[in-house]
Amino acid sequence: MATPNNVTPTNCSWWPISALENDAGKSTEGEENQDLTDPALKSQDRLVLYHWTQSFSSQKVRLVIAEKGLPCEERDVSMPLMEHKEPWFMRLNLGEEVPVIIHRDNIISDYNQIIDYMEKNFTGENVTQLIPEPGSVLHSRVLQYRELLDSLPMDAYTHGCILHPELTTDSMIPKYATAEIRRHLANVSTDLMKLDHEEEPQLSEPYLSKQKKLMAKILEHDNVNYLKKILGELGMVLDQIEAELEKRKLEYEGQKCELWLCGCVFTLADVLLGATLHRLKFLGLSKKYWEDGSRPNLQSFFDRIQKRFAFRKVLGDIHTTLLSAVVPNAFRLVKRKPPSFFGASFLMGSLGGMGYFAYWYLKKKYI
Repeated sequence: MATPNNVTPTNCSWWPISALENDAGKSTEGEENQDLTDPALKSQDRLVLYHWTQSFSSQKVRLVIAEKGLPCEERDVSMPLMEHKEPWFMRLNLGEEVPVIIHRDNIISDYNQIIDYMEKNFTGENVTQLIPEPGSVLHSRVLQYRELLDSLPMDAYTHGCILHPELTTDSMIPKYATAEIRRHLANVSTDLMKLDHEEEPQLSEPYLSKQKKLMAKILEHDNVNYLKKILGELGMVLDQIEAELEKRKLEYEGQKCELWLCGCVFTLADVLLGATLHRLKFLGLSKKYWEDGSRPNLQSFFDRIQKRFAFRKVLGDIHTTLLSAVVPNAFRLVKRKPPSFFGASFLMGSLGGMGYFAYWYLKKKYI
C-alpha cells in the first residue's frame, strides 16, 4: 500500500502489535487493566502512535489525530530516558526518531508521510478532512502554508532559546536547562573524540557521523548572531500570516462563519500554525511576536485555537507543559530501576517541590 507522494510504508506483518507491546513494556495502568476480549482491541485496523510529549513533530501528529477524531493507542517514548535508542524502538525506526505510527501491516516513521497517510486512509462522513480536495483554492492555500510552516527551523529556535534565554521573555523553560544542555555538549564532544581515537569496531561510521552532525547543529544554534537572524526571518513569516488572516476577514466580510487561516474551514494549516504558536509561547517568544499588539489577527487566532477540544486534549495548559513531561518520566525511571530508600525519599521530595512551585506559579498568574 502506498501513501501520497508515492512513498511505500514499511510492512510490519512480521511483527505483530502484541510483540511490540511486550518489547516496549510501556503500558500504563489503564492499558494493563484493559479487557483483552474487547473487540475494539482485537481489531487489526487500530492505530498505534509512538511519540514523545515534547517532540514538536509528535505534537503536530497528535493534533491531527485528535482533530480527525481517530481512536488511537498512544505510547510515550521518552527521549530524556533514551528510550528511542533501545532495541525495541530501533526495530520500528532505525532513525531513532518519533513519531512513528503502526496501522494494519504498515510502519510509518516520517512526520509528513504520517499526516498524508492518515488523510488518505481515514476518511468518511464522521472523519474530519484537514486537507481539502485538490483543485480548489482552499487546497492550494493549505499546501502553501503547510510548506511554509513546516520549513521553520523549530529545533534551532528551541535550542537557541534554551542556550540564550536573554532573547526570550517569560519562557516556560527552567533556567537549569541552559547549563544542562551545555554540559551535554561538552560530554558528547569528549565522547566523540575518544571514539575517533580508539576507533571502536562495534560503532559504525553512520552512527558517529550522525552524532557529529547533531552536535554541529546544536553548536550552530548556539551562535547568537545566527539565532537573531532566523528570529528576524520568523518575524517576516508571521507578518505574512498576519496579512493572510486579514485577507480572510475582507474575503468573508458579512458572512457568518468562523474564520481560519485559509478560509471558513478548519484545516491542516491551522493545526500547524496553532502548534507553532504554542511552541513559540513556550519558548518565551509570544510577547515579541504577537502579545505586544503588533499582530492582532495572530493573537485572535491563538486565543481561539487554544479553546478547541483537540488542542486542550493534546497540549493542555501551556503553563504546566513542562511539568506534565517531567513527572511521568520520573515515575517511569523509578519503575525501571527502583531506588534506595534515600533515593526514593529524594525523588518524592523533588516531585513534591515541583508541585509546590507549580502551585504558587499558577496561583500568582491566575488567582
